[in-house]
Amino acid sequence: MNMDHDPDIITSGLSGPFTRDGETVEVQIYRIETDPQWVLEVINRNGTSIVWEDHFETAEDARAAFDATIDSEGIGTFLDTTNIVPFPTRH
Repeated sequence: MNMDHDPDIITSGLSGPFTRDGETVEVQIYRIETDPQWVLEVINRNGTSIVWEDHFETAEDARAAFDATIDSEGIGTFLDTTNIVPFPTRH
């Protein structure tokens, strides 16, 4: 393979917006053309990106992992409001 260029990113057709309970996140399932493993990333309305550490054999496996997370934890798990710990205020 000629490596004079950066490898292309292949995006799965299973990617796209997902809405539940009035909240929408962007589901991205992709891989680098030189790697058979698929990456799962979820981006919330604030642009915060959540990327699974584990990669997946198929795009379908990645989507199933997202769906299982939604079913077990809800869409709130991807929203910044559930993960923000405010810093103490200085007086």
